[in-house]
Amino acid sequence: MAGVARCFYSVWLVACGLAWVGGAWADVWVSNARDNSVVQLDAEGNFVRRLAVCQRPRHMVWLNPGKALLVACSDSHQLALIDVDRWALTDVVPTQPGPDGFAVSPDGTTAYVSVQDDSALLAYDLASKTQRFATTVGAEPEGVLVGADGARVYVVSEVANTLYCLDARSGVVLWQAAVGARPRRLAMSPPGTELWVSNELGASLSVVDSASGASIATLNFVVPGVTLAEVKPVGMAMSSDGRTLWVALGRANRVAEVDVASRSVRGYVVVGKRPWGIALSQDGRRLYVANGLSDDVTVVDTGTRAVLNTVPVGLQPHTVLVD
Repeated sequence: MAGVARCFYSVWLVACGLAWVGGAWADVWVSNARDNSVVQLDAEGNFVRRLAVCQRPRHMVWLNPGKALLVACSDSHQLALIDVDRWALTDVVPTQPGPDGFAVSPDGTTAYVSVQDDSALLAYDLASKTQRFATTVGAEPEGVLVGADGARVYVVSEVANTLYCLDARSGVVLWQAAVGARPRRLAMSPPGTELWVSNELGASLSVVDSASGASIATLNFVVPGVTLAEVKPVGMAMSSDGRTLWVALGRANRVAEVDVASRSVRGYVVVGKRPWGIALSQDGRRLYVANGLSDDVTVVDTGTRAVLNTVPVGLQPHTVLVD
């Protein structure tokens, strides 16, 4: 989203730039769902600082990369704004109880939030803190993604095993498509024609046409030395060139490197216990993996698939953001 669009209205106004902390560029942020904090790491994965935020912070999205982020506070029933430079929670947007996954429009004005208890996707105007629409979808919606042009928003239902495409302005469902068992997260491959869906209980990825919902392919994971029941894909990170997709495999304690063009697995990396959220550095050379049951983050060299560092971060790390 454009820098000007990110800096809007006085309560959300944040200057643009990067934070220099302790002599190193501090550019990794992790939410810890069980100790109600967000942690900042440097680029090598070393601990920088911790901020107490809200109850059960989980999914996070940049409102202004490196300067302002939003976190879904599932048990506080709100989206919380963190000013990175001030290192403080500076504002909140009340939501329906139990916000889970969410995404922000390209112009930074609207948050699209999945609420599992309501089986709905809700849109909130961030400036006025008012609800724009609420659309009923399948039970237990979670992962949300907004198309690059902001015209469409996508959400998956864990129970209905369905991907929904909505008009981002009106909330009208444009189409729905069957995917694998318990879909959790979404990733878009450049130039925006394919949606990748992680299917936690299907041990698979579904590839869907982003315009029509037509099924393109299914990738099934078979991990050497790991039972199929342990392979639970959730978090995904697409490389900027669209050639590689990294996938966190949950209780398999691994991440997979997927070749997008051939829809095949290049290899696996053993990380911590139950990897969940993952993110790539801007140059694509580092992968940061939040391990929810070992309470740490693993740093992976993407060129060699070597583990470079593992650092404790807090209780049940959930989402990773990189600037």
